[in-house]
Amino acid sequence: MNAREGRLTVDGDRAVLHFERRLPYPIETVWSAITEPAHRDRWMGKTSIDPRRGGAIETVASGPPLSPDQKRMTGRILVWDPPRVFEHEWHQPIVEPGVVRYELEADGDATLLRFTHRGLGVPNASGFQPGTQAYLDRLEAHLAGVPLPNWVDRYRDIAGVSPLAHLKETP
Repeated sequence: MNAREGRLTVDGDRAVLHFERRLPYPIETVWSAITEPAHRDRWMGKTSIDPRRGGAIETVASGPPLSPDQKRMTGRILVWDPPRVFEHEWHQPIVEPGVVRYELEADGDATLLRFTHRGLGVPNASGFQPGTQAYLDRLEAHLAGVPLPNWVDRYRDIAGVSPLAHLKETP
């Protein structure tokens, strides 16, 4: 897989998801889309955020066919460096605790987005990879002002299986 589709690296029993996207929008526009609730609500799911290091973030993802409690992600913001780095904990009942990082770099008129999600167990990372790709596709559609792809349909297109096929409950 290429960086756009994501790649998974494994270290022992943990994995890291890596994605890279060149987005044809100014860095401030991309920053707003990933950090402002009015934007995140649209492509990711209902979000509340205290925009500062140490602030809280909570998102109830739209898309996955799970109960709201299973889709709820909470965490503390670890890095808040507008408009370059946004990193936060990822606590969700269905997976191991992790850390998500968005790094933005101006690239002419565009922005290079590097996204990582580290700390997942290998089986869960395998399931999160197509799901993350589907969310980043939705982010791109949001930025372009075009209809967002349906998350479940996009997941199936990418993975060839149901979004629940790889999901493993954590102990």
